[in-house]
Amino acid sequence: MPKIDNDTLKRIANALDRLAPEADTSPTLDGHDAFIWHIDPDRLTPVNSVNHVDLRLLKGIDHVRDILVENTKQFANGYSANNALLWGARGMGKSSLVKAIHATTKNIVLIEIHREDIPSLPRLLEIIRKSNRQCILFCDDLSFDHDDGTYKSLKAVLEGGLEGRPKNVIFYATSNRRHLMPRDMMENERSTAINPSEATEEKVSLSDRFGLWLGFHGCNQQEYLEMIDGYLDHYNILADREEIHAQALTWSRTRGARSGRVAYQYMQDLAGRMGINLNG
Repeated sequence: MPKIDNDTLKRIANALDRLAPEADTSPTLDGHDAFIWHIDPDRLTPVNSVNHVDLRLLKGIDHVRDILVENTKQFANGYSANNALLWGARGMGKSSLVKAIHATTKNIVLIEIHREDIPSLPRLLEIIRKSNRQCILFCDDLSFDHDDGTYKSLKAVLEGGLEGRPKNVIFYATSNRRHLMPRDMMENERSTAINPSEATEEKVSLSDRFGLWLGFHGCNQQEYLEMIDGYLDHYNILADREEIHAQALTWSRTRGARSGRVAYQYMQDLAGRMGINLNG
């Protein structure tokens, strides 16, 4: 038997490597219940612990909360459900509600996608299509500015296109704008177009792709104080309620608004002054 030198062995090994199928390195949804989608390169970064609040602490949004909870449960159980646009006042719990519902719903994956990565949605959907897990795509603070064509990518995804949207995915988005575009942009297009109603139809129709429009509005004083009381009870903070209410109202006046975010910011200040760790 002739002796084979090292160079020949290396060439044989390299040839076998080229013939072998390449390992599949595409992202998967295995092992975790929450991910963040990144591009360049495409990857799903696992989130071990989602930053969420207890669903019971979200006050003043009972109606929209119940609608989104039911929609999410339907989807998690394999039934039909709608894409949802949560729009309205800042700090009233839009993104907090999505994360809180995810925390209380079994058998569902939450995937956050950044607004600037919307054009990569078709690639992400291909990954989800290969999985048998139910997935919520979540985009926080979604909006589009002048001359921004990104909305067309999202519109195609929500519509489904020729192939159709994967049955195991729905899209939840939050925005301060009901139609996801600035009012002056809509008015400008209406005033300069030959047919004003058709000029903005394409952009406005994007929000029509969401089956649920859930409006979040500023809270009144009673609802604001109920938020404060909810935090006091949840964290077992013993203090004079009348005094706390007076301080909380003063705090809201300095912020020029009453909202869930302002209520929590006051609680952080109060807990710090009292030497209480809200994360404990």
